[in-house]
Amino acid sequence: MQYFSTRDSELRVSAQEAIVRGLAPQSGLFVPEAFPKADLEGWKNLSYPELAEKVLAGFLTDYSADFLHNATAATYGAAFDGKAGRTVKVREGLYSLELWHGPTCAFKDYALQLMPKLLVEAKKMLGRTETTRILVATSGDTGKAALAGYADLDGIEIEVFYPNDGTSEIQHLQMATQKGGNVQVYAVQGNFDDAQTGVKKVFADADVAAELEVSMDGAFVNIITVDVEEYAKTHFEKAVKKTLTIPAWLNTAALEQNINFSQVLQDALKAQLHMG
Repeated sequence: MQYFSTRDSELRVSAQEAIVRGLAPQSGLFVPEAFPKADLEGWKNLSYPELAEKVLAGFLTDYSADFLHNATAATYGAAFDGKAGRTVKVREGLYSLELWHGPTCAFKDYALQLMPKLLVEAKKMLGRTETTRILVATSGDTGKAALAGYADLDGIEIEVFYPNDGTSEIQHLQMATQKGGNVQVYAVQGNFDDAQTGVKKVFADADVAAELEVSMDGAFVNIITVDVEEYAKTHFEKAVKKTLTIPAWLNTAALEQNINFSQVLQDALKAQLHMG
């Protein structure tokens, strides 16, 4: 599976190269050249780690089967107390997808417990030995999840910027007390937009960006694989097993006014995988 840049379709790289780079040149994203088809019948009874392994294998074809098996088992097993992708019945026909069972209680744990493993393995496969610096702008939950995921990993440094007085006290303490020799946390005077704008300015500076290897927002491969995992599990548990009826009006067009771009994109990706 190759990935091409949204700014230049002629620029194609492997999955591990896309993960190591994060952003494509000119602030582009790396997107897959094709979408594997989900095996609805064969996957419907899989556990979350097993389903995650199947989804990842379709997109990350350069990674070994053994690595993907071990990475998903380690990420979504005991660390999530066996509750990764858990759905709880609210009432007949309505279920809640609980995404807070990870190590930091943030839904970003799904991505940020796995992504460090993918990045470290990608650098190993590519023979890359330089230090990778990660800059993160957060409104609260992403920061702690990223810090916890990357803490004390060799060859990686992570710096998190959050709005001063713009997070909950719990989120502030989670970030401020994070242990690790490779982590730094900074409070920004202003709101989240100010923090995010500052990080984007860094990556817009060609000289500075050349020294930095990855941006959390640029890891598009991560969005594709991990977020699809979450909704795939719900799909198999409820829709495929006929315990949940999806109303006709519940489609991308109806949701666009209420959710952000990445969620709309996930809906489109699920359709490409024949899960929507």
